[in-house]
Amino acid sequence: MDVELVSIGDELLLGFTIDTNAAAFARRAAAEGIRVVRRATVGDGATEIAAAVREALDRTGAVITSGGLGPTADDLTKPSIAALFGRAMRLDEAILASLEARWAARGWPGPLPMTNRNQAMIPDGAMILENHHGSAPGIWLEDERGRWVAMLPGVPREFRGMSEDALLPRLRARGAGGAVIRSHTLRTTGIAESALADALGDLAKDLLGVALAFLPGWEGVDLRCTIRGVPAADADARLGAAAAALRERIGRWVYGEGDADLAAVCLEGLRARGWRVAVAESCTGGGLGARLTAVPGASDVMLGGVIAYDNTVKVSALGVAPGTLAAVGAVSEKVAREMATGARARIGAEVGVSITGIAGPGGGTPEKPVGTVCVAVDVAGVVQSRRTVTIGDRGEIRQRSAQLALALLRQALRDAPIAPAAASP
Repeated sequence: MDVELVSIGDELLLGFTIDTNAAAFARRAAAEGIRVVRRATVGDGATEIAAAVREALDRTGAVITSGGLGPTADDLTKPSIAALFGRAMRLDEAILASLEARWAARGWPGPLPMTNRNQAMIPDGAMILENHHGSAPGIWLEDERGRWVAMLPGVPREFRGMSEDALLPRLRARGAGGAVIRSHTLRTTGIAESALADALGDLAKDLLGVALAFLPGWEGVDLRCTIRGVPAADADARLGAAAAALRERIGRWVYGEGDADLAAVCLEGLRARGWRVAVAESCTGGGLGARLTAVPGASDVMLGGVIAYDNTVKVSALGVAPGTLAAVGAVSEKVAREMATGARARIGAEVGVSITGIAGPGGGTPEKPVGTVCVAVDVAGVVQSRRTVTIGDRGEIRQRSAQLALALLRQALRDAPIAPAAASP
């Protein structure tokens, strides 16, 4: 089944709001054997909406819209599309009663505002798509030729919830299913895209008939495997075989699958060994601690940390030797190593992790340009460190620095075996 998506809203065109609905639906639809063949974004004007939907109907006869179903004057999706189908608008008393009950249940003062009655106006002959996630109902409108438009709200929570429980079941009933498009992602860190391609060698060009894409970002390089036009069971089996082949070749750099978070992976590795961690940060200003504590359940592993932005704090709070700072400077592997050891020892953890660097935009030198970052990990007195020059603006450098520290921590954990559980007496 081929469909087109039309996203509606001036805020999307102005760039104030990012259209996440279309991307989320395209991913979900592919797994159901539904192919999104075109996406369009238009403003709130009735003429623009009608033109975009008319063109999509002429091409594929299957259109999903997002947005423009609210109560205000700029919400013109329903009347614009109703006019395309030659349908009048009518008041749906059941929807109006539901809106009034919802208003009263929330304790808002006064009766339902007159503008909200717009949400109860429905094109003649339309089918209602129930919205269990908000107030605006969805609309399914179909003509005598079998061409249809499904209109959903633009609020992401409502759009995604209704896609799942109202729209996709209807599309399955119309024949969606069969051949699918599915993807599987492996997440890597600590290796550049070009080096990863070299390490994969022939697999990068021929991965058991599965398409392979390299997706670099500040977290690392994701490897996305995609297969199209085969039954679901066959797709899952072939993707699993492709992932296994990739892991066999470059497994040392793979830290997870799908949307895996490296911080969560590290916390689980610490937890498995009964270790706790403390952090010491300079240029990231708490970013590493935030990554770790954002993971639910981190409190049993993460003890705390020190933001040692000034050298005096590096000395007083972490025990970095003044002579080390004078000799090699704050941005150096030696200082990073002393920071990691200081965090571990003074906070009382088994593991210490540190970051020091130059996030910019100023402060760089020819010897230490902006983006120079040093990280270190101390595991019970065994210290590893790394120095690199990262790219990007200040925010990206800080993000990459935290990821680099987590990658080094993961490496240290991988090298430290999990002690076997004690036998029961």
